[in-house]
Amino acid sequence: MKRIIILALILCASFAPAAWGQHNWAQFHRQDMERYNPFENILSRHNVGNLQLLWSYATGNGVYSSPAVANGVVYVSSVDGSLYALNASAGTLLWSAPTVTEGDAAVANGVVYVSGSSQVYALDASTGALLWSYTAGCGFVCGVSSPTVVNGVVYVGSSNYEVYALNASTGALLWSYTTAGVVESSPAVANGVVYVGSATDGADNQVYALNASTGTLLWSYSPGAPPGNTVESSPAVANGVVYVGADNHKVYALNASTGALLWSYTTGGPVGSSPAVANGVVYVGSQDNKVYALNASTGALLWSYTAGNYVTSSPAVANGVVYVGSYDHKVYALRASNGVLKWSYTTGGIVDSSPVVANGVVYVGSVDNNVYAFGLP
Repeated sequence: MKRIIILALILCASFAPAAWGQHNWAQFHRQDMERYNPFENILSRHNVGNLQLLWSYATGNGVYSSPAVANGVVYVSSVDGSLYALNASAGTLLWSAPTVTEGDAAVANGVVYVSGSSQVYALDASTGALLWSYTAGCGFVCGVSSPTVVNGVVYVGSSNYEVYALNASTGALLWSYTTAGVVESSPAVANGVVYVGSATDGADNQVYALNASTGTLLWSYSPGAPPGNTVESSPAVANGVVYVGADNHKVYALNASTGALLWSYTTGGPVGSSPAVANGVVYVGSQDNKVYALNASTGALLWSYTAGNYVTSSPAVANGVVYVGSYDHKVYALRASNGVLKWSYTTGGIVDSSPVVANGVVYVGSVDNNVYAFGLP
């Protein structure tokens, strides 16, 4: 009998949430390039209405960036020009570093990567010590594109119309590719291909597919003639399809191998929000104040939710819930299947930051200068 009881306890422990381990959201796209956390098993549509503030941390200025969460630490940039490392459980400061950036961080193999005003930085994730920097030769908005780290390479866009591939260990340039405009979107990397858009008013902006090893152009897709063809949205890649928004009010689905248009959906405003893809549905925000859920195969509208102002924040999806911010100062949790509001929280400023969900906690920044963490009581 004692052996049976012990065996039962072991089995129960094996399937308990804590035994599933800690899961990171270590860069803007997460590892799947879909802004989707399939491992979240604490927060759900059944309990997300009970979310409460766990902690907030005040930086020196507004927080537009999306947090990165890795190994119990939250990394987030502020307009004050610093990158902060915070204890994910308590919100206490571990270190900060002057990187002159407001962009999103990416964490891989104990290193934090972030792009600043004219540099790409690699910092020790534990201490914030500078490991290397690369001068990209760009202007003030260099830090808008967030680095993506895949297979030992850092991919990042720049305001000097370039996409860079850097050796993640040394910062050495592997290749660069010149686009038609400023690269504000964060590269998505899948199956050996880099997908990214350009965004300069009046330019012949494109969505580009580049060979991840060489930077060779594989294909490009034009969202139309200027004005309105700028692509600030970061692509999402799922099941052989690239999903991306544009300022011409459209969401596009492109064949990832050829760039052929599969479908497009027209919203009521520019789409700077980056799509999230989960379970056959594309979730994206628009400056018509709405969050949309579209059938990933056909582009058909499944539902929309109207916030109080622009939705430029990029949704995050986890365990049947969509999390997103708005210019109305709020963070929302919507049921993924039908868009029903399950929870919201009002901050003191615009929420342009894109939420991330890891280990039962929602992390997000606000222009009220704070980083927030929400969890269950």
